[in-house]
Amino acid sequence: MKGYWVAFVNVNDKVAYQDYLDLAPAALKKYGAKLLSRGEGVTAIEGFESPPDRAVVFEFDSYESALNCYHSEEYQAARKHRVNCAQANILIMHGLS
Repeated sequence: MKGYWVAFVNVNDKVAYQDYLDLAPAALKKYGAKLLSRGEGVTAIEGFESPPDRAVVFEFDSYESALNCYHSEEYQAARKHRVNCAQANILIMHGLS
């Protein structure tokens, strides 16, 4: 069963956020992430006080792969660069098939 990673991100410091963007793709690639959607200028329909700066959706071969990617040393090293310059809300969920 596929796994999905859905992230909503507000970036406070675009220069510092670039360090995260330089590191995160290696972890995502290692765990087989397939980028399904990435965009800025999203429309918040319900539940958000304001729309996030960007949203990203990745597909993984399994829910476990998505979790393993997030908890990996590689991703956590990248995450350390994100936490002080951006606010992220991340969901990892099961696919239907």
